[in-house]
Amino acid sequence: MEINVMNRRSALARGFCSLVALVGMAGWAGGLEPAASAQPIKVGHFASMTGKEATFGQSTDNGIRLALKEINEAGGLNGRPIELITYDDKGESKEAGNAVTRLITSDKVVAVLGEVASSLSLAGGAVCEQNKVPMISPSSTNARVTAGKKYVFRVCFIDTFQAAAIATFTREHLGLTRAAILYDQTQAYSKGLRDDFTKSFKKLGGEIVADQAYNGGDTDFSAQLTTIRAANPEIIFVPGYYTEGGNIAIQARKLGITAPLIGGDGWDSSQLAAIGKDAIEGSYYSNHSSPDQPNMKDFVEKYQREYGATPDALGGLGYDAMMVLFDAMKRAKSLNGPDLAEAIAQTKDFKGVTGNITIDKNHNAQKGVVIVQIKNGQPVFVAEVDPSKSDKK
Repeated sequence: MEINVMNRRSALARGFCSLVALVGMAGWAGGLEPAASAQPIKVGHFASMTGKEATFGQSTDNGIRLALKEINEAGGLNGRPIELITYDDKGESKEAGNAVTRLITSDKVVAVLGEVASSLSLAGGAVCEQNKVPMISPSSTNARVTAGKKYVFRVCFIDTFQAAAIATFTREHLGLTRAAILYDQTQAYSKGLRDDFTKSFKKLGGEIVADQAYNGGDTDFSAQLTTIRAANPEIIFVPGYYTEGGNIAIQARKLGITAPLIGGDGWDSSQLAAIGKDAIEGSYYSNHSSPDQPNMKDFVEKYQREYGATPDALGGLGYDAMMVLFDAMKRAKSLNGPDLAEAIAQTKDFKGVTGNITIDKNHNAQKGVVIVQIKNGQPVFVAEVDPSKSDKK
């Protein structure tokens, strides 16, 4: 009797082990880890949620969370929900590195999203590269962010193309030849755009009549603008962020400068017009998308229902970054860093809300540049610059 009971127990144990093995095998499908099929999959986001560029992080986080809501409502990844953990880096490089370290070592995220500012993506990307955890920047455009990296990607264009597009728009669309530059010498983003614009604009037959610098956080630009005024430019390129962009516009108008300003995608914020008011009217900036583009209609409506506001391009890029990551997670052999990075690198013609996204061999997205103009305090679509037509002369 005792022997029979033990035999039955052994049979039951063997059956249970077989069941566990089957469940474990099923758990591997789609990159799921065995014995963890019900646990959420953690994704990290580091962003400037506070500080002088807080709208960057807030808009991006909103876009990511809107994508996650749709993903989880549709069942997540094979029944596992995706959990987002966002840390505020306060717009500081040291905090960015600390935030990403915490996401990887303490929270055990499978991937990281962020940042908007290129200097902060460089800091966070170094940590991801060291730990072999994939990172997708929604909107950092400096070429150095992905250069030579195995685990760092982006879903936006890079500054070499953005600057060439701005130069092409200035010369060919506006027909202007004399440009001044006022840039932030402390930001990799601003310095890179300044350098690339100068090269492209001169190649197109333009002239840089003044080249002035400031430090991020400065509030008085009168000395630089006085020098620029004396050079009599037709347009002033200000490749900084919206906080300085708005203030520079105000001070330029007070000095009697009537030339339009043109900026890069760092101007993309509702606060640009709130700060610059009438002084920024008529100025231009390059961007990843415009809310009045037909292809943005569905996303804009979804975002407005969720947050009661019209999204800027950063909201769309945050949404696209999460959706590109999720698409890769579905295709990856596993959620281990190397496997997930390989799947991200294979992204081709992904239909994002900010345009179709193909990740090239340098981990950059191939996509066009939109130019908008501030009219009645709102960005209005003016032109889309075709990469194949930029910087040809």
